[in-house]
Amino acid sequence: MLRISRLAATVGQVNDDVPSPGEITADTPFTPDDDMYHQPPNDDPYWVETNWWSFNIPERHIGGWLHARFDVNRGVVTWRVFVWDPSGADLGRLAYYRTGVDQPMPEHPDLRDITFPGGGFSVKMVEPLKRYELGYSDPDNGFAVAFEHRAVHPPRRFTPGEPPAMYSPHLDQLGHQVGELVLRGESITIDSYSIRDRTWGPRGGHHMRSPKPAYQRGEHRVLHPGGPRWREIERERGRGRIQYIFGHSGPNTGFLGFVRPQDGDAAGWSPLNHGWLLRDGRFERLDKTASRMRNFRDPRTGWSAHMEVDLTDLTGRTMTAEGFSVAHMCEGGRGSNALMRWEFDGEIGWGEDQDGWTRSHWTKLMNALRAIRSQEA
Repeated sequence: MLRISRLAATVGQVNDDVPSPGEITADTPFTPDDDMYHQPPNDDPYWVETNWWSFNIPERHIGGWLHARFDVNRGVVTWRVFVWDPSGADLGRLAYYRTGVDQPMPEHPDLRDITFPGGGFSVKMVEPLKRYELGYSDPDNGFAVAFEHRAVHPPRRFTPGEPPAMYSPHLDQLGHQVGELVLRGESITIDSYSIRDRTWGPRGGHHMRSPKPAYQRGEHRVLHPGGPRWREIERERGRGRIQYIFGHSGPNTGFLGFVRPQDGDAAGWSPLNHGWLLRDGRFERLDKTASRMRNFRDPRTGWSAHMEVDLTDLTGRTMTAEGFSVAHMCEGGRGSNALMRWEFDGEIGWGEDQDGWTRSHWTKLMNALRAIRSQEA
C-alpha cells in the first residue's frame, strides 16, 4: 500500500504565525518518502500527483520537458514528452511532441523506479532526493532522451496555504542535467542547469474555481487600475493566472519565482510571492514585498518577449535580471512555455517562463493587444 506522507495528511491546514506541532511550514524538509507516491487522504477524483523534469540546450535554443500527471484515485496517468526550438511552437511544428492520455497505472506504482505505461518515459531514483535517471525512446521518429538530474541543493518547499500552493505540497529543485538528446537521428549533448518539481494534492474541477461569488459571476476587478489596457486585463483577479519564471547560469547563481500578476501595478510590475535567489552557491527565499517582474509581450502572439526582474531575498541581497525569450512551446493555444536567455550579475543564464491562462482570459488579452483604436479594446 502507498504510504501517506506527513504532507498529504496536513493538506488544508491553516498556518499561524507560530507553527503548531506537526504543522508543515516552508522550512519543513522533504524526506526520502517524498520520492514515492503519496496515498490520498480521501477518494477525491481530482487528487493528482505530478513529476516534472526540464532540461535545455542553449547552443541550439532547445528546451525540453518530461512530465507525468497521476490521477491517483482514478488509477490513470497522463504523460508528456516534448522538445521545442525556434522552428515552431504549436503541436504540429514542435521539434518533438508525444503524450499518453489516461494510461492505466499498475497496482502500487513506485515512482523511485517506474516506466510510465503506454510507451512513456522512465524515472529511476539513484540517490534519495538528489540523483535521478530519466529515459525515453521513440525510435520510429528518430527521437530519444536520457539524462541524469544531479541536484544542486535539497528540494525547496514553498509556504503552504499561499498561492499557488494553496492545498498541495510543492517542491522545486535546481539540478545539473547531463546526458544525450537524439533529435531526428542527430545526437546532441545535454549539459544544463534546470528545474524539476513535484506536487501532490487536489487539482482540477471545482478546485480550480474560486468560491467568491463575484468571480463566479464573471466579475473580475483590477486591484490597481490604469496603464495600458492589455496590462489591466492581465491583472484581473479571480482568473486563475499563474506565471513561473527561472534562470540559472550554473550551480552558484540564478533565481526562481512565482509571479502574481493579479497584484501588479499600473506600470506593469508584478510581485513574486515565492522563490529563491541563488548567489555564491547560497539559496535564500525571496522577500515577496521587494521582488517583482515586468513583462513585455509580443503583440502578434501575446507571448512573453522581454522581462525585467528585480529580486531581494530575506537577508537583503539583491539581484537584477533581464531576459529575452528565444523559443516558445504553445500546447493549449494560449500562453506559452518560453525558453529564456537571462543576464544577471554579469553572467548569462538559461531558464523558462511558464505563462498560464484560461481561454476566455487569453482571448480578452489578445483582443486588447490587437486593437487598432481604443474603443476596440
